[in-house]
Amino acid sequence: MIFDKLKKFDIVFDSPEVDCPPVFSSGDVVSGRVVLDLSDESRVYSLKLHAEGFAKVHWTESRSAGSSTAYTQNYSDEVEYLNRREVLLQADNGEVTHLPAGRHEFPFSFQLPEETLVTSFEGKHGSIRYWVKVKLHRPWATVKKIKKEFTVIEPIDINTPALLAPQAGTRDKMARAWYRNFGQVSVTAKIDRKGYTPGEVIPVFAEFDNSTSRSVVPKAYITQTQTFIARGTMKQKRSVVGTLCGDIVGARCRETWHGRAIKIPPVGPSILQCRIIKVEYMLKVCVDVPGTSKLCLELPLVIGTIPLHPFGSRTSSVSSQYSVNLEWLRMAIPEQPEPPPEYSSVVTEEEAEQRNNAAVPQPAEDLSGILERPLMAFVQEFRFRPPPVYSEIDPNPQPLNMRPRCMTC
Repeated sequence: MIFDKLKKFDIVFDSPEVDCPPVFSSGDVVSGRVVLDLSDESRVYSLKLHAEGFAKVHWTESRSAGSSTAYTQNYSDEVEYLNRREVLLQADNGEVTHLPAGRHEFPFSFQLPEETLVTSFEGKHGSIRYWVKVKLHRPWATVKKIKKEFTVIEPIDINTPALLAPQAGTRDKMARAWYRNFGQVSVTAKIDRKGYTPGEVIPVFAEFDNSTSRSVVPKAYITQTQTFIARGTMKQKRSVVGTLCGDIVGARCRETWHGRAIKIPPVGPSILQCRIIKVEYMLKVCVDVPGTSKLCLELPLVIGTIPLHPFGSRTSSVSSQYSVNLEWLRMAIPEQPEPPPEYSSVVTEEEAEQRNNAAVPQPAEDLSGILERPLMAFVQEFRFRPPPVYSEIDPNPQPLNMRPRCMTC
């Protein structure tokens, strides 16, 4: 049987590191080899390679058309990003090729599209995958197939003006219970920039003004929102990936955060350029007010892949406006950190109701210019000249008759 002759059928990608799978981006060349190990001489019609890349979404929803009628509505869509074919082995006259026993390697190479691809992703209702599939055609035998996926990560450089811009906001709310006002709670927060990379620490500068007669608890969360879009309808999955809990703010008191630290865990980068799948991040600064819903302030985040260049940092200019507490730099990470809370415990009831009723997503901020930049750091120019050298001798002395005189003289 010919099945017994095929001892090994595998796809091996070329990688600079043996134990590390390769990672690609737009315009890169994907190369490797198809390995056939035969125990005896075999006849082969052809060996063909097909490289594909798709973003796909799918979910179902149960609908009710009456008291006794129900049906299931399916939502699905897909976007193609890669489609390349290559013939690795095939006789010109259509005859079979005789391969002797032993190991055979068939190299392949193709270039990814120059236009921006989308980062590989696996979600609850969709995925973005890239793979290479090889088919082995032989006489009097079923087609032998093998498939191997590879990873694509599109660079997001946070050293750009849009992602280096500070983010700030203010929100307030009147605490009420049973038609009784307990006073107003307000929160003002600011972070030094919009773009960060996994593993970085975000210093949060915030002020909480509690004018109520009850104590409140300030908190901060990093949330991830996965949005899946099909047929004008969207499905979202939200989760909390990082938390920060502050001290209790007593009644009619004020609390200030001088750069309290919240660390970004190892999460995937933002996905903003896909038509049917989006991954977005947000920093939510909230106040738990007893007897009423939460007060939350949202600051947008973009998780990138190219870290901040030392000369592109604006942290110094922002931190100079505050009395920065540097104790967070010495904070030790616990061996077993507490798991983040559920998303339902973070959002307010009004926000949850508004987002569940939304049918069409808002257009995302256009970051095409960011994603099309080359994979290198952006060095920010020095825009201000240094101050002059100090000297006790006046370089522009005035004549004695031009100097101002004392009124008593």
